[in-house]
Amino acid sequence: AVVSTQSTGEAGLEDTHPTDFLSFYCIATRVNEIPEDLAEPETDIEILLREKARFPIYVHSKMMICDDEYIIVGSANINQRSMSGRRDTEMAVGCYQPNFLWTEEEGLPKGDVGAFRKSLWLEHLGEWCEEYENPGSIECMRKVNEVARANWEKYVADEMEEPMVGHLVSYPITVEQDGTVGPLEGFENFPDTEAAVLGGKSAMLVEKLTT
Repeated sequence: AVVSTQSTGEAGLEDTHPTDFLSFYCIATRVNEIPEDLAEPETDIEILLREKARFPIYVHSKMMICDDEYIIVGSANINQRSMSGRRDTEMAVGCYQPNFLWTEEEGLPKGDVGAFRKSLWLEHLGEWCEEYENPGSIECMRKVNEVARANWEKYVADEMEEPMVGHLVSYPITVEQDGTVGPLEGFENFPDTEAAVLGGKSAMLVEKLTT
């Protein structure tokens, strides 16, 4: 998720949308050509994936970068194993540079945390745009959403005429002006899978959510 730090009052609510402040994304790729030396697919899912040549990218990472000033990387998951305190051992590392902090005069710091955020964005967004310099701006959020939506359209198209720009794609949901969230029409499940985009409500909270 990318969160804007600009307040709704500063932005002017009448001209904004909830996705200007909070948006969710996936990482995925799609290729034009399949290497000839690959083994022939055998199962139905292997045949489908080979035909569509599109694949989600799974990154097992728990990281947050705040305002180009602070970064935290940890191992814990939000599940029983990580949170019970009696099972898995977890750790986290938080970093900042005392000489590179946000100030009203200078704005975002220009230290290694910010440089790392920019390199990560460049990898996932495919190219650098001026709007990305200020990740807390409405302009930045709208530019990222524009790129992610364009990549989503290329990812789900019957045939990809143009390559994706980077790996970032919009999470397939719709967000209404009042904040109501629903699945994107025609994509209740992720492409080529039976995995539901949205979860469901449970009548009870089980003791162990995951193992």
